[in-house]
Amino acid sequence: MEFLNGMRPTHDLTYNDVFMVPSRSGVTSRMDVDLRTADRVGTTIPIVVANMTAVAGRRMAETVARRGGIAILPQDIPLPEVRGTIERVKASHTVYETPIVIGRDAPVAQLLSVLPKRAHRAAVVVEDGRPVGVVTETDAEEVDRFAAVGDVMHEPRLVLDDAVDLREAFDRLEEAHVRVAPVVADGRLVGVVTPKGLIRSAIYTPAVDERGRLCVGAAVGINGDVAGRAAELLAAGADVIVVDTAHGHQDKMLAALPQVTRERDRHESETGVRVPVVAGNVVSRAGVEDLVDGGADIIKVGVGPGAMCTTRMMTGVGRPQFSAVLEAAESARALGAHVWADGGVKYPRDVALALAAGAASVMIGSWFSGTFESPGDLVRDTDGRLYKESFGMASARAVRNRTRELSAFDRARSALFEEGISSGRMFLDPQRPGVEDLLDAIISGVRSAFTYAGARTIGEFHTGAVVGIQGAAGYEEGRPRHTSW
Repeated sequence: MEFLNGMRPTHDLTYNDVFMVPSRSGVTSRMDVDLRTADRVGTTIPIVVANMTAVAGRRMAETVARRGGIAILPQDIPLPEVRGTIERVKASHTVYETPIVIGRDAPVAQLLSVLPKRAHRAAVVVEDGRPVGVVTETDAEEVDRFAAVGDVMHEPRLVLDDAVDLREAFDRLEEAHVRVAPVVADGRLVGVVTPKGLIRSAIYTPAVDERGRLCVGAAVGINGDVAGRAAELLAAGADVIVVDTAHGHQDKMLAALPQVTRERDRHESETGVRVPVVAGNVVSRAGVEDLVDGGADIIKVGVGPGAMCTTRMMTGVGRPQFSAVLEAAESARALGAHVWADGGVKYPRDVALALAAGAASVMIGSWFSGTFESPGDLVRDTDGRLYKESFGMASARAVRNRTRELSAFDRARSALFEEGISSGRMFLDPQRPGVEDLLDAIISGVRSAFTYAGARTIGEFHTGAVVGIQGAAGYEEGRPRHTSW
């Protein structure tokens, strides 16, 4: 990346402070752009779902991996649940969406409680593993909540065999005017497909491990039995281990990180599979150098830019994210490592600019929390708008989750020192209520940015991007207006 007219800034910059200048380009189509990452994680788009309890769960992990990204399971989830989640993600189909399965005798109230868990908003009624009915929210409208699902379901108008070609499946759904259809193998349900999902499957390439299963990562903190938890996560099948703490450039991190890398090396010697280790968060050259020296393959960059984070307002500590990523990426590249830009992205432009600054991937948290796939319950406010609650991982709420094994006194004392929002409403965008809808918007913008820069790969984009500096008025000029002025 180079700055316009060679004028490198004398002050640090946020994403809002910069813009990209178009360059002569021979890349005429967004589809000519290859977004595979160079950090050896296995992702085919540069998107990582942040290890936030309100964001990264099983549904999020499998859905994002199916489209080429990866989710990191938070460190405060008990190990048995993490193992179960990894197992479920690995068992998920790489093309067909996971169905919501319900019994014929289940009450409609139960149906309505599970439908918001998936963007396709339909359930399949199964008997002996075979689909016998499909039921949607519309089918359950104005129906007694204690009525049986079997009374409101309808027989599947279309059932597809798992050997069907994607284009043929799309044509058959369109011809039958079917919004969601079960897919079977030997008559047994293996997934569901939607017209939009089939189109996505033709555009995106899943992020898969060496055995062709969907990828998922997991985080470990720097307290307690770090080596033991890392070993458990590796044994469970985690494809990347994130050693995570708000202040990554501290002695405790530098003591914990080698414990994790030793477990990783032991796992590699036994399985032949090398699992990347990520560590953070830092925002300086010195921080990057120390973490790489400690064995990290990827450095997580960002202190305070997240939507749920109050660190900068509480402490004055942090750094504008564009400059932090730019400097950290330069340092990591010289050491043979990579960086993930963690936080501060609100629009697709921010993701593109993080990649221009040198990030291998971009971590997204709160932006994804307001989707069907995030772990929280769907709530409707007094105006009828749907939302989910999000909270920061340094908030009192998150601290309570992480310290539940401590005494009541110690838990109460820890909760006094919060640096995050404990409850924020993240409204679902009616036009983009699912995480895949957001991925479409993000990747579309990023691909287009690459065509403007004349880049076909992330490496070419970082090398060829020309970035300028703007004031607040310049940023405002580029914002669309939904009403007249």
